[in-house]
Amino acid sequence: MSNTTSAPRKILVTSALPYANGSIHLGHLLEYIQTDIWVRFQKSRGHECHYVCADDAHGTAIMLRAEQEGISSEALIERVSREHQQDFARFGVAFDNYHSTHSDENRYLSELIYTRLRDKGHIATRDIEQMYDPVKGLFLADRFIKGTCPKCGAEDQYGDNCEVCSATYTPADLIDPVSAISGATPEVRSSTHYFFKLPDFADFLKSWIGRDHVQPQIRNKLMEWFEAGLNEWDISRDAPYFGFEIPDAPGKYFYVWLDAPIGYLASFKNLCERTGIDFDAYWSLDSDAEVYHFIGKDIVYFHALFWPAMLHGAAFRTPTAVNCHGFVTVNGAKMSKSRGTFIKAATYAEHLNPEYLRYYFAAKLTSRVDDLDLNLDDFAARVNADLVGKVVNIASRCAGFVKKLGDGRLSSHCAEPELIARFIAAGDGIAADFDAREFGRAIRQVMELADEANTYIAEKEPWVLAKQAGREQEVLDICSVGINLFRQLMVYLAPVVPAMAEEARRFLALDTLDWHSRHEVLLGHVIAKFKPLMTRVDRDRIDAMVEASKEDIVEEQKLKDAPKGPLTDAPIADEITFDDFAKVDLRIARIAKADYVEGADKLLQLTLDLGGETRTVFAGIRAAYAPEALEGRLTVMVANLAPRKMRFGVSEGMVLAAGNAENIYLLSPDSGAEPGQRLT
Repeated sequence: MSNTTSAPRKILVTSALPYANGSIHLGHLLEYIQTDIWVRFQKSRGHECHYVCADDAHGTAIMLRAEQEGISSEALIERVSREHQQDFARFGVAFDNYHSTHSDENRYLSELIYTRLRDKGHIATRDIEQMYDPVKGLFLADRFIKGTCPKCGAEDQYGDNCEVCSATYTPADLIDPVSAISGATPEVRSSTHYFFKLPDFADFLKSWIGRDHVQPQIRNKLMEWFEAGLNEWDISRDAPYFGFEIPDAPGKYFYVWLDAPIGYLASFKNLCERTGIDFDAYWSLDSDAEVYHFIGKDIVYFHALFWPAMLHGAAFRTPTAVNCHGFVTVNGAKMSKSRGTFIKAATYAEHLNPEYLRYYFAAKLTSRVDDLDLNLDDFAARVNADLVGKVVNIASRCAGFVKKLGDGRLSSHCAEPELIARFIAAGDGIAADFDAREFGRAIRQVMELADEANTYIAEKEPWVLAKQAGREQEVLDICSVGINLFRQLMVYLAPVVPAMAEEARRFLALDTLDWHSRHEVLLGHVIAKFKPLMTRVDRDRIDAMVEASKEDIVEEQKLKDAPKGPLTDAPIADEITFDDFAKVDLRIARIAKADYVEGADKLLQLTLDLGGETRTVFAGIRAAYAPEALEGRLTVMVANLAPRKMRFGVSEGMVLAAGNAENIYLLSPDSGAEPGQRLT
C-alpha cells in the first residue's frame, strides 16, 4: 500500500462485481463495507478517490432464470441491479458510479482488449468436446449436470465434484448424468473454443506478483499454481448465451469471466464520460494514478493471474494492488440457512442499524486474508460498549452542561491543551492504519482515546462541581474539553460510521469532519442541542433477525426439496378418506395483483379476488412467473387454510401449483369460471 503522506493522490478503487442473479447477504457486505471505509478515509484525507462497481450481468444462469420468470434477461438484470443498489445504500456503501457489465462501455472495452490480444497472437482456437443438452439446445457447464458420484455412489451430485465424499471428476465420469436444466441425458458434442494463452505471460506474472501487488499469503498460493503450470484459459461460450458476441466469431460469446473484470474499466469509463475525468490518466501505461481492487480470496486466480495478464497484453496498466479478504462466518460456523445465520442485507436492515455491522466489521478487519467471525453476542457487546458506552457517552455527559452554563457555546479557552494536542497527534498513526487496511488496529487506538476521554471526565466530575456555587466556568471548561475530544473521535470514526458522524457533525455545528479539520480546536463555538446519536443493540432484535432469516427460506426450501428430474412427480402420499378431502374448501380466485417480495428469492405476493372478498397469499412461484404475467389470471386456492404469519405478512391461504424444482405450473380453471366459485 502507499504511504500516508499529505501529497494529493489519484486513486481508483473497485469491489468485486456482485452477480445479477441473487440477493446481497452479510458475506458479500464484508467486502463492500471494507472498501467503502477505505475510500471514505482517502476522501477524508483530501485525495482524489473514485469508487466504482457494477453488476456482473452475463452468463447462462441469468439467461435461464430470466426464461423461468418469463421476462427478458435485460429486465431481470435491471431489477436485480435496483435491489443491489438499495441494499448497498442501506449500509452506507457510497459508490461514485454503479454500472452494469451489460453496457456499451463494456462491450467496447471487451472487444478492444480481445482484439489487441488476438492481434498480438495471444488467442488460440481448438475444438473441445462438451456435454450438450439436446432438449434445451445448449452446451452445459459442469454445474448444470447432475448424476451419481462415480466414487461413493451418492446421487444428485454436480458434474465436477461430490458434496458427500468431496471427490473431483469430470461430467463424463458421472453415472447416469442428466441435465439439471431439462432432465435430458446429455450428449457429447464438439465445438470450437477460443483460449487466452495465459502461459505467454508466465514470466511477467511471476515478476508482477513478486512486487507487492498482492498480500504475502496470496503470493504463496499463486506460486503453487505456477509450479503446477499455467493453462490456457477458455474464454468463449456457444450460443445461446447472454453476453457479448466475440468479434468475427458468429455464435461465439465471451465467457462471463472475460468481460466481468473489464466491467471495472467500463464503470469508470461511464463515470469519466459523465463527469469529465480523464480515463487514460488512470489506465494508460504511463499512469501515475493508483488502482486498487478489493476482492474475496475465492476469486484470486482471476484477479491476480488472468486479469493483469489481459491488461498487460492489451497495453493497459496493471493494478497497484489486489487486496483480498477472507470469508464471513457467524458464531464460529459457516453461514447457515437452517440456523438463520445466512442473513440477507435486506433482512438485517429491517431489524438492526447497518452502522452496527460497519463498526463491528471494521473492529475485526486486518490487512490479511483471514476469515472474519460475526459472533452475535460479541457483536452486541462490542457495539454497546464502544459506540454507545464510550463514544456517545462523552457527548451526552457534556452537552447538557454546555447548553445550561454556556447557552450552547463552548468555552473560549482550552483548559487541557496538551490532552487535546495528544488526541490530534494520534490521528497520524490512526491514518497509517486505515491506509494499510489495518482497521482493527485503528479502531483499538480510537477506543483507547475514548477511554482516556471518559477517564478525564470521570475524574473531573463536572456533575459534582455543577452543584457548587461559583464553579460554573470550571464545569464549562471541562465539558468543552470533552466536546473537543468527542469531535476528534468522530473525525476518526467518520469513515466507519458515516451516518452517525453526520448526526455528530450537525450536533457540533461544523461544516465538515474531514481528517484535516481536527487540527482546529473548537473555542467559543456554538453547538446544537444534543440528540441521541446511537442506541444500544437490542438482543431481541438480533434474535428476531435470525428467526426472520429462517422464515426467508421456508417456502424456498419446499422447492429445493421437490423431487429432481423434469418429469418426476412426488411419490403418492398416504391415503386419505373422502371426509378428509371434503374439509378442503377450494375456490376460484382471480389474481388482482402480484408483486415481488423484497428479501425472498422464491416468493411472490398475490392479492386474490374471491368475488367480494380479497385475500393475500405468499406463493413460492417466483422462479416460474413474472408478476405482470399473473395479474388478471384465474387460479385455484385453498380458502379455508388457517392464516400463517410470515416475516413478510400474513398468508391467508394457498394457491395450487404442480411441478418440481425445475418447473412450476400454476393451476387454472377453464374459461367461464368466476371468482368465489367452489370446486365440487
